[in-house]
Amino acid sequence: MKLLEEKIISEGKVLPGNILKVDGFINHQLDVPFIMQLGKEVARRFEGAGVNKIVTIEASGIAIATAVASFMNVPVVFAKKHKSGNISDDVYCAGAHSFTHGNDYTAVISKQYLSEKDCVLIVDDFLALGSAMECLIDIIKQAGASVAGCVSVIEKGYQGGGDKLRAEGIRVESLAVIDSMEGGKIKYRPDKSEA
Repeated sequence: MKLLEEKIISEGKVLPGNILKVDGFINHQLDVPFIMQLGKEVARRFEGAGVNKIVTIEASGIAIATAVASFMNVPVVFAKKHKSGNISDDVYCAGAHSFTHGNDYTAVISKQYLSEKDCVLIVDDFLALGSAMECLIDIIKQAGASVAGCVSVIEKGYQGGGDKLRAEGIRVESLAVIDSMEGGKIKYRPDKSEA
């Protein structure tokens, strides 16, 4: 998505350790009109896919998932990274590793919000190694639901998570795929959806 690629170049920063800082518009301060454009594009790509629920992981994926849901007119369920007192013990759970934070966590979703009747679209802000997406796929399968696909705003293609999921037969759509950030210079993978 050219609009996103240009925004990353103009407002993003490449930090040491292959960290892409986009907190000025996606995952700290939110550029809401821009995020709504991203949501509209995701909804366009998955039109007719039978999606009746969107799933993400707290916290950065929630804004993107909500934007997508507003165009698809479906609810969003977000996995919590820590089981809180207001969630019963009747949950689906799976483990994941955060590349950005460098820690492991267990994501949980209450069983009341996922069932075998659901066709789920997974939405997140970043896709690097794919651990968060795999975690959510595991939870969705535990519920007996189907996975319509996985969406990331930004995929770090050079880390292989998206390609691994694609090789497993999962539909993966990323609005921008970065093939490298060597020397602080971002190189994008051509966007086949705009060809």
